[in-house]
This record gives sequence, structure tokens and C-alpha cells, in this order.
Amino acid sequence: MTGPSFPEDQATLSLAGPAGPLEVAVDRAEKPRPVVAIVCHPLPTEGGTMHNKVVTMAARALRECGVDTVRFNFRGVGASAGSFDDGNGESDDLRAVAAWVRAQRPDAALWLAGFSFGAYVSLRMTAELQPSGLVSIAPPVGRSWDFKAIVPPTCPWLVVQGEDDEIVDPQAVYAWAATMPRPPEVVRMQGASHFFHRKLIDLRGAIRHGIRGWLPAPDPAHG
Repeated sequence: MTGPSFPEDQATLSLAGPAGPLEVAVDRAEKPRPVVAIVCHPLPTEGGTMHNKVVTMAARALRECGVDTVRFNFRGVGASAGSFDDGNGESDDLRAVAAWVRAQRPDAALWLAGFSFGAYVSLRMTAELQPSGLVSIAPPVGRSWDFKAIVPPTCPWLVVQGEDDEIVDPQAVYAWAATMPRPPEVVRMQGASHFFHRKLIDLRGAIRHGIRGWLPAPDPAHG
């Protein structure tokens, strides 16, 4: 996929997406490793954007571990063209962003991460995109989307779920994760609501701890 070069510093870009331009935010790790993580945001019809606090905290935790991050607005959100498509068009959006990342960063492993609806989109695209790591925050099991059709990930996989989630049933998430042939590492975060109010620092720590064993060696070109 052609498009703008992967920036050397923090930048907001516009990529050609399947429904028109996609608004993309790239943030570079201070001490980078050869990994780029795409982080997907929650439900657009409920106000979800790439600036959601859970999304930005997850991206921050990844960067603190040396992972460059790419956030983007699904179609119809912010400066991204198109309209909400209940996960189908949004999967096409993720495919386009992943193609751009892989074209611009062939040196780097691709990871996927997502919060709520974004966790669903990244999960349903895992079989096709074959990431090297997957982070699912409050995946909306038992709601409107078909989790039974998701092909079980084979890469390292972390699930973080709030025990006091008022939108996603934690027990449904735990039961679903347990059916996987290679179950994820599941972090059950006590006292955490769906949006991790007053628990964002705990979420940051859970992600940092959970991905530690997946990290490749630092890029020697960056010291």
C-alpha cells in the first residue's frame, strides 16, 4: 500500500481507506523496539474515538515498553470518511491501516490492540492479519457481535477485563476466553468499570506487565 512515510516523530496523517480518508495518529516510543501496535477504539455510535482515555493509556503503556503505536479513527469518526458499519467496514479500515504499517515498517512486527468494540474488530481480523501479539481490553462478548465466529488467536494474547464492568459481562468474557485452544492471559481487574475510571494507571501496569515477555530486543540503531 502506498501512502505517507512512517513519521520519525509524533504525527497525525491521512491514509487512503476503503471508504475515503482515514485519520491516523502515530506516536513513537522513546527507546523503540522493532514492533508497531495498532490500537482500535470503542464503539463510534457511543462516542468512541482514537482519543478515548483507555485507548490513549493503552498506547502509552505500549510505548513505554518500546512499541511504536498507531491509533486511527474508524470510518465516520473525526476526519475519517464514511459511516458506521457495525464492524464490517471497520475491519476493512483496520486492514488498510495494517497494510500501510507493514509497507512502511517491514522491519517491525505487527501487534493489534483494541478496547471494547475495537477489541472485537481486532479479534475478528487476527486470523487474516496474523499479528505477533494481541491485547484485548473489555472485549464485548455477549453483546451485538458474533464472537463464536472468531478464529482463536495463536499469537501471544492478553485480555484485561474490569470486574465491575457495567457494559460487558465479565463472566461472559472469562467463559469465552476459557474455550480458546490457547487461552489468553486474563487479567481480572478488581474495582474497574468498563471505562476503567480511576483505574487507568492500573490498566497501564497490567498491559506493561502482560506484554513484557513478548518484546523483541531493542533496536540497536536507537541505542
